[in-house]
Amino acid sequence: MKQKIKASLEAFSKSIVQPLMYLGVAGTVLILGILLTNTAITEKLTFLQAAPFQLVGKLIYNTLMFLINNLSIIFCVGIAGAMAKKNKGHASLIGLMSFFMFLNANNITLDFYNKLAEPGALGLYGTGQTTVMGIQVLDTGVFGGILIGCLTGFLFNKFSGKQFKGYFSMFSGVRFPFLLMIPTVLGIGFALTFLWPVVQSGINSLAGMIADSGNIGLFFYGLLNKLLVPTGLHHLVYAPFQFTDVGGTLALGETIVAGAYPIRVAEMNMPGAFSDSTYFNSYTFNNLFPYIGIGFAFITTAFKKNKEATKSLILPLMMTAVLSAITEPIDFLFVFTAPALFLIHSVLSGVSLVLLKVLSIPASTSGGIINIMISNLVLGVEKTNWPMLLLMGAIVSVVYYFLFTFLIRKFDMKTPGREPETAVETAAPAAETPAAATASSATASQSPEDIVSLINGLGGKENIDALENCFTRLRVVVKDETLVNEDLINCVKNSGIKRNGKDLQIILGMQVAAVRSQVEDALEKM
Repeated sequence: MKQKIKASLEAFSKSIVQPLMYLGVAGTVLILGILLTNTAITEKLTFLQAAPFQLVGKLIYNTLMFLINNLSIIFCVGIAGAMAKKNKGHASLIGLMSFFMFLNANNITLDFYNKLAEPGALGLYGTGQTTVMGIQVLDTGVFGGILIGCLTGFLFNKFSGKQFKGYFSMFSGVRFPFLLMIPTVLGIGFALTFLWPVVQSGINSLAGMIADSGNIGLFFYGLLNKLLVPTGLHHLVYAPFQFTDVGGTLALGETIVAGAYPIRVAEMNMPGAFSDSTYFNSYTFNNLFPYIGIGFAFITTAFKKNKEATKSLILPLMMTAVLSAITEPIDFLFVFTAPALFLIHSVLSGVSLVLLKVLSIPASTSGGIINIMISNLVLGVEKTNWPMLLLMGAIVSVVYYFLFTFLIRKFDMKTPGREPETAVETAAPAAETPAAATASSATASQSPEDIVSLINGLGGKENIDALENCFTRLRVVVKDETLVNEDLINCVKNSGIKRNGKDLQIILGMQVAAVRSQVEDALEKM
C-alpha cells in the first residue's frame, strides 16, 4: 500500500510539472507587458503612451494573464497528457473535452435548480461562482482542472487498450476512456453543485471566526490566503473580508460602507489614521517581498552544475512577483516538490500580517513595487508609514533567504536546480565515468549514434513504454528493467541515473527537452 501511494504521488508530481514549465516562460514575457502598461512608468516615459506601445503592451499582458486566469484548463489538459503512457495527444484532447463537459454540466445543474448567482457591482466576485470560458460555474479554482485531468489520465491508461467486437468496436481503443469520462464528468458537475458550496460555506464560517479573533485571526487570515493559493481558493478567504461586513463597517453619514477594501478607499480621503480593518488588505505584502528571499535561496542552493540554468529560470519569475505581485509561476515550482517550504511560507505570511498591524504600518501593499511606491508617496508618510514598510520588506526578504537556504540544505529539499545524489554520481570521480559529467556540459544536440545507444541502453524501442521529461530529467518507463544497460545510456552525458523498478530518471540538466526530442525523432525512424 505504501509503495502504491508513493508511486501515485510520484506520478502526480511528474504530471503537474508539465504545465508548470510553460508558466515560467509566460511569467518572463509578462514582465514586458507590465512595463509597457504600468501607468506609473508610462507617465514618466511619455513616449510609451503612443498607441503602438500600448497595443503591444496590452496584447502581451492581457493574453498572458488570460493563461494565468485559466490555470484550471491548462492543468487539466497538461496533467491528462502527462499521465498518459502513450497516445498523449488523445489523452490531452479527452481531458479538454471532459473539462468542457464538466463546465456545462455544472452550469446546467445550477440553472435547473435556480442556483445561478446574480452579478453585483463587482460581477460574480464574492458569490462563490465565476465564469470559465464564458460559462458561469461554481468557482472550484484549479482543483476542478486537476481533478478532471487526473481522472482522465487514470482512465486513459487503464482502458485505452480495450477492444470490442462487432457494433461495439466503435468504442475500442482511445474512444473507450472518452466514453467513460462522459458520465464521470457529468456526475462530477452535478455533484459539485451541492457538495462544493459546503466547502465554500466552511471557508466562509472560518472567515467569520477569524474576524472575531483579533491578531490571532489576522494570523490565520494571512496563513490561509497563502496556503490556498495552489488550489485557487484563497479568494474564498479574502473576498468576505474585502467586500462584506466581515471585514468591518464604516458609517459615512447615512451611508454604511462594508468591507475592508471600500473602507480603505473611503479613508484615503479622510483625515487621521486608517482603521484596523485596512490590515485585511495587507495580505498582498506576502506576494512581493518574501519572493526576493525565496528566489535567491533557490539560486544559492542549486547544485553547481545547475546554478546558471536555475538563475535564468528564477530571476524572471522573481521580477514578475516584484513588479506585478503575480506569484503562481514561482509558487508552483516548489509547492509540490517541497510542500514543507510552502507551509512555512504560509505560516510566515500570517506572522508578517500581524507584524504590519503591531508596528502600525497601514501602507498600501497592492500591486507591484512601482504601484506600492507611487500610491504610498501620494498618501504621505504620516498616513501610511511607508518607510517602515520598505524596512520590514527588506528584513523579511533576508529572513526568508537564510531560513530557506538552511532548510533546503539541511533536509535536501528538491527545489529548482537540486537533483538528488545517485549511486552513479558517488561511485567514481568526475574524470572516471561519463555519467559523472555535469548536466551543464551536456550539449543541446547529441550525435545520432549516442541517441541510438541511449535507446538501446533502455532495451530498445519495443522496451520503452513511456517517455517524459521534467525540468532536468528524462523520465522513462520500460517494460522489462532487466534489459536496461547503463553503460550504453552513459554514451549521452548525464549527471546520474536513478532507477526504481521499471521507472528510470536520467539527469540531463536543462538540455533534457532537446535530448527527449532527439530520442522521439529517432524512435519514429526505427
